[in-house]
Amino acid sequence: MIDSLWLPPAAHVVSGVAVLALTLLALVVSTVLAWRRRPLPAWGQAALVLAQVGLIVQALLGIKLLDQGLGPKQLYIHYLGGLGPLLFFLIFYWLPEDVRRARLTPVTVTASAFLFAVMAFGIGASFVAGGV
Repeated sequence: MIDSLWLPPAAHVVSGVAVLALTLLALVVSTVLAWRRRPLPAWGQAALVLAQVGLIVQALLGIKLLDQGLGPKQLYIHYLGGLGPLLFFLIFYWLPEDVRRARLTPVTVTASAFLFAVMAFGIGASFVAGGV
């Protein structure tokens, strides 16, 4: 059934912009809390989870577009760029709890995920613009 659905490439661009906004939101929340020397509360964790959900949706949309035959020349770049930011969150949750609660750990994780997402978005946009 999912093979019969057609996804317009613009949906991937829109979700990419949403990913940038959500990872930036997580970065701002974690930075403000670190600046105020406060631990990450439940609503701060929710900002991190929301960023991760956005990244997962973006990856799933990208996989569907690859399944439709779009972007096969950049296959590995798509997988690395799409799943890379999630790796930082995965590492965050693998860390011992005392390290996760450290003031700058959430900032480091969200900054890394945001910068990787910006890089992936820029590379993806250049491939689309170049017609590769």
